Amino acid sequence: MIRLTLPDGSVREVSRGTTGADVAASIGPGLAKAAIAARVDGTLVDLSRPIEGDASLALVTSKDEGVALDLARHDYAHVLAEAVQHLFPGTQITFGPSTDDGFYYDFAPKDRPFTEDDLPAIEAEMRRIIGRNEPLVREEWERDRLVAHFAAHGETFKAEWAAELPDGEPLTIYRAGSGDDAWLDLCRGPHLPSTGKLDPNAFKLTRVSGAYWRGDQANAMLSRIYGTGWLNKKQLDAHMLRLEEAAKRDHRRIGAEMDLFHLQSEAQGSVFWHPKGYLLWRALEAYMRRRLDAAGYLEVKTPQLMDARQWEASGHWGKYRENMFVVPDEVPGTNEEGPVLTGEGDLMALKPMNCPAHVLIFRQGIKSYRDLPLRLAEFGCCHRNEPHGALHGIMRVRQFTQDDAHIFCRDDQIVDEVRRFCDLLDIVYKDLGFDTYAVKLALRPEKRFGSEEMWDRAENDLREAVRLAGRQGPEYGWEELPGEGAFYSPKLEFHLTDAIGRTWQCGTIQLDYVLPERLDASYVGEDGARHQPVMLHRAILGTFERFIGILIEHHAGRFPLWLAPVQAVVATIVSDADGYAETVSAALAKAGLRVDTDLRNEKINYKVREHSLAHVPYMLVLGRREAEEGTVALRPLGGGEQRVLPLAEAVALLAGEAVPPDLRAQPTTLV
Repeated sequence: MIRLTLPDGSVREVSRGTTGADVAASIGPGLAKAAIAARVDGTLVDLSRPIEGDASLALVTSKDEGVALDLARHDYAHVLAEAVQHLFPGTQITFGPSTDDGFYYDFAPKDRPFTEDDLPAIEAEMRRIIGRNEPLVREEWERDRLVAHFAAHGETFKAEWAAELPDGEPLTIYRAGSGDDAWLDLCRGPHLPSTGKLDPNAFKLTRVSGAYWRGDQANAMLSRIYGTGWLNKKQLDAHMLRLEEAAKRDHRRIGAEMDLFHLQSEAQGSVFWHPKGYLLWRALEAYMRRRLDAAGYLEVKTPQLMDARQWEASGHWGKYRENMFVVPDEVPGTNEEGPVLTGEGDLMALKPMNCPAHVLIFRQGIKSYRDLPLRLAEFGCCHRNEPHGALHGIMRVRQFTQDDAHIFCRDDQIVDEVRRFCDLLDIVYKDLGFDTYAVKLALRPEKRFGSEEMWDRAENDLREAVRLAGRQGPEYGWEELPGEGAFYSPKLEFHLTDAIGRTWQCGTIQLDYVLPERLDASYVGEDGARHQPVMLHRAILGTFERFIGILIEHHAGRFPLWLAPVQAVVATIVSDADGYAETVSAALAKAGLRVDTDLRNEKINYKVREHSLAHVPYMLVLGRREAEEGTVALRPLGGGEQRVLPLAEAVALLAGEAVPPDLRAQPTTLV
């Protein structure tokens, strides 16, 4: 007999080998039906897994939505693979994990790559498999048996993978169905008890793409089928609605409609900002610069290109070199028949981050404890050698500009500096239209630098700073994330929520005891001795490119007036009003507004439609009457009520609305 301790503290004595399903059935038929998995001593296992010794036991149901969703998506991936092999004999399977909103599986088709035309038939076959309610049975096999099985069935990819697994350890496969029709896959698990636990109407296959075996371009190209999976149809419908809304808000489409930027292959992963897009950039940058000035930051500018020896000293050369653009420090050969580069020059690298350069500025001259905290900010242009396949619009690029800053401070200043940062971030996010964000504390990872005492102190300092800032409550989604800190320190993450409920991790602040030590940064303390400063790495936007992409999608291109690249268009109905239109445009421009004039010989409805698609916040429509009376017909974006106003009143109204939020009162000084 063994003893199982349930979450309510009660203890049950049961036979060795009892399963979670057995315990659920002994409690009642309702729980037996609802249970989908078990936690044994905190580890998630199949409901049918025998329990061999004393343990704590918790039964998992769909009320534990996060776990249930992950299990369901894992199972949808297995059902997808089984369906594909039923429909397309000879297709080899590889692997397919769950994702944040669904699942995918990679296949090696026998005859041709899969296309989206194949998806309806695959979905129908998946529903038949779910309807058969096939048990998902865990089995342990030895490695040689696995390799032999997959090789005998023509599964060369699985056989290759299985051959690399540890020898002498039992490995797990999952069997769906029984007899000759059983379908097997190598998997760590766990799974739902059977395919019938899935809702056949709560998934949808979404797209097909290519993927390399093991992510290596030198390997075979596979067909990857993506799907989204949920616990019920209501969740699926809500997700599809969000996707539809997200497609309407896609920053690439809106960026083209508003003529903000473009991307092209001649500069992979770098953005070509058009005049209107750069107006938006400049408005955001000017706002951030004013906020930083008011908060006591000193702006600096550091080199793009630095000697590789500096990156070796900082530790980045060993950890990030594969993501750095490396440049030889030599003059290219001019002889057409000779080598362009000899390979003998010293190596340099474009900076992937600003941190080491800021330490070098700190080291210039002797610093005293009275000089701290020293807050160095830089809108620093950085480069990271991201794989082409990982690039995504302006959200994931190779050249980017960070709203970066580093705070050098004493140990006793950490809490107050982090609290001040939390207050600054709160102001910025709310000014930019993000009223909801969550605060997460990423705690010490398994492999880390420093003593336990240092980590205890650092984690407690961050907790205390967030508490003093008043952002530990449930309204801020406060959460601690074990094991997700950097190897040198814990960090705070700030996850903002956009208009359609998506979350984006943008802001961060982290303590760093390592880089100041590696680069020999120090200050003279009150005791006259040298001390090492603490370095706080912090960002609010993250990068301008990604944050502007988020802003575009959050506002669906309808920016608040102070951010809009073109704030107003003066459009004429008749050519007789052209002269007055120039007067109106001049008055708006004199008031500091960004204005365009549309004098084309087109119908006014055409002009209204065109500028609405470009998301211009206001149109000032002028005809003969407006020209004669010195008025304008003010038309807001979105078809709101049109008002006829005297020109001076309209200019004052728009100029007042266009004032950036930090200038509507005296700039806030954070204390």
